[in-house]
Amino acid sequence: MQKRWILAVLIILMTSFIQRGGLRMAFSAEGTDDSETKMLDKVLVIGNPSEAEGMPGSAHVVVTEEIRKQGYDDINRVLRKVPGVYVREEDGFGLFPNISLRGVDTSRSAKVTIMEDGILMAPAPYSAPSAYYSPTVGRMSGLEVLKGSSQIKYGPHITGGVINYLSTPIPNKKTVYLKSMYGSFNELRTHVYVGNTIDTKVGRFGFLLEGYARKNDGFKQIDRTPDFRDSDDTGFTKTEPMIKVSWEPKTAIYQHLELKYGQTELDANETYLGLSETDFQANPTRRYAASRFDNMDAMQERTSLRYAVSPMDDLDIITTLYYNTFDRNWYKLNDLRALPVSGNMSLSAALAGAGGGEGLACLKGTGVCTLRVRANNRSYKAKGVESVTYYRFGSEVQHEVSFGIRYHMDEVRRFQWNDLYAQSVNGTISGLTPGTPGDAGDRLQETDALAFYLQDTIEAGPWTFIPGIRYERLDQTSEDPKGTLQGAGGTKGRDGENSLDMVGGGLGVSYRVNEAWTTFGGVHRGFSPPSPRGTRGGLDEETSLAFETGARYRNRRQALAAEAVLFYTQFKDLVVTDNVGGTGSGDDENFGEVDSYGLEFSSQIDPGIANRWKVRNPWYLTLTYTNAEQQNDARSTDAESIFSFGKKGNKVPYVPEWVISVGTGVETERWGTFISGTYVDETFSSADNSSLQVNGGGAPDSRFGKTDSYFVSDLTGFYRISEEVKLFGGVQNLFDEEYIVSRQPHGPRPGMPLFGYVGIELSM
Repeated sequence: MQKRWILAVLIILMTSFIQRGGLRMAFSAEGTDDSETKMLDKVLVIGNPSEAEGMPGSAHVVVTEEIRKQGYDDINRVLRKVPGVYVREEDGFGLFPNISLRGVDTSRSAKVTIMEDGILMAPAPYSAPSAYYSPTVGRMSGLEVLKGSSQIKYGPHITGGVINYLSTPIPNKKTVYLKSMYGSFNELRTHVYVGNTIDTKVGRFGFLLEGYARKNDGFKQIDRTPDFRDSDDTGFTKTEPMIKVSWEPKTAIYQHLELKYGQTELDANETYLGLSETDFQANPTRRYAASRFDNMDAMQERTSLRYAVSPMDDLDIITTLYYNTFDRNWYKLNDLRALPVSGNMSLSAALAGAGGGEGLACLKGTGVCTLRVRANNRSYKAKGVESVTYYRFGSEVQHEVSFGIRYHMDEVRRFQWNDLYAQSVNGTISGLTPGTPGDAGDRLQETDALAFYLQDTIEAGPWTFIPGIRYERLDQTSEDPKGTLQGAGGTKGRDGENSLDMVGGGLGVSYRVNEAWTTFGGVHRGFSPPSPRGTRGGLDEETSLAFETGARYRNRRQALAAEAVLFYTQFKDLVVTDNVGGTGSGDDENFGEVDSYGLEFSSQIDPGIANRWKVRNPWYLTLTYTNAEQQNDARSTDAESIFSFGKKGNKVPYVPEWVISVGTGVETERWGTFISGTYVDETFSSADNSSLQVNGGGAPDSRFGKTDSYFVSDLTGFYRISEEVKLFGGVQNLFDEEYIVSRQPHGPRPGMPLFGYVGIELSM
């Protein structure tokens, strides 16, 4: 394994350094000239936002101003304006996003390729991609979302799409930025950075120092007991320092080196436990006393070194080394033990009233029982080296051929244990029995992945053709001392090695009708691998065959822009997890086939620009219609799985039929105000499409049922004291709507209630 790693690094670095030539390139986004901007585009998914107009697939860019305008630090809210995206909220703050693109499973965003600055950012993208870590959108300078046939360059999960977070770039001139705000629930948020690029005799040196911090008390209240009074502390603290340094040496050929290091530390008093239906209707922000021990303690570190060289005018090579780690221990209530009549009980069963309400009384702190609290202690590593070469040729018919190779290694180590808290009838804790480290999970999963892609962008007059192919070879290892694994391939030992070959590809086509209109379409075969345990159990990779066609319009004065896309995706061997929570085995399973089709539409218009008013008046409308339908009866009969007992023709869980966002505002040079609203349709929370809190086996289970449809409005405004200083404020969930956003992990969960804030922003 180590030899392969060293060999891959040497091959890629040699490929980068043996070339010659001289096109100027840069990675900074502020103050760049045209040639520098071209190279910036190469390290992004879409590149310059204007490039999205000519792409033969659905592509959207969320720019810095859109993130800052609404005061967002919640990826769920930022993505509301992007069509074809479905988000299932969980904690109300966006700490643990569940994102779906065009009908893929939403669970922990595991089917979406999550990146930061083009680098894989899931904890272990192959072995354990579930996003218990996701980049913080509040510190970002932008966001790119790519769907359809244009995602061949990005793996390993290309059945849905790609989300690329763009961190703050190194500025080309001295820049100081500070944003500080205070809001509801004692929210304190600060974002600060300073940077510059300096010319010297040996080249240009750039640097960026950045800090981001967020803290609040949370919006939920935990039931008090005689020995627990700190009921309002349900919030979190997050800190994120980052540093970037760059060097462009004065050489005959253009070269650029950039080193980036950042970390995220999170301490969150967050829980998997929801509420019973009745208690949710009475007070959705309540938390039961049994959840008072729940806490997530996590640390993520990310390091990357990127080298760009342009040996010739028509040749660019970009090589990136990266190393990420993520350690977390989510210490949380797992299930109930020693109930006087029922014995042991899952949390979801207790919330649904199993055992005559005996379990629910335990959760509320009014019954004798034992709380089994699990330390979900896990450690992740991901490292790799990637090199992408771009070569351009042709005159009347122009080609840009890109070839990429990536060698990636990741792993996840579970080392978990259970602690037992004896609870008295009044909710006090009368005793603690510590667990033995490793007794609730001691397993290792590893993946070595070698990936190649080849893509050609062909421009012939108004036509653009982008054919491409992607191949990945996975060598996976699974180690688990606890026995056997029952899977599609029969009973196997949990320890073992397996290999998997995956091939994807597609063709995208666009046609520029005139300066305003562009039509496009494409076909794309995608894939998404199972975990090493899943492969060991005999699972196949998930595959998809996707079709899309659409049109874009933008007038010359930039006053009106619109895009409409029809999409149809056939999923085969959909890979799902049999649970999210403390129940079930946590193993992957092949659910079967799903067809997803629909319409995406987005438009923006500004009568102020169109009529040359002194006041801008932007409007936008985004809507997505989706029908994601199961094409077979579910293979699983595991009652713990929300995907079990599904029937042909049923809807896929947590994929709403309609999502509609609309907004408008008024803006002058001195002040501005904006209002937006989003409607999300109700969804089924299980594949059997039950409207009741009963699982496929007929047992009470609060994870089954429906979520609410809801409409949430946000209002914001600003006033400029000077060019450098701006005051701002706003209200999110303006009408304080109460609604169920999810029944996962355990029972009904609310969206964030009304949240108000004020702040100041300085930029010099």
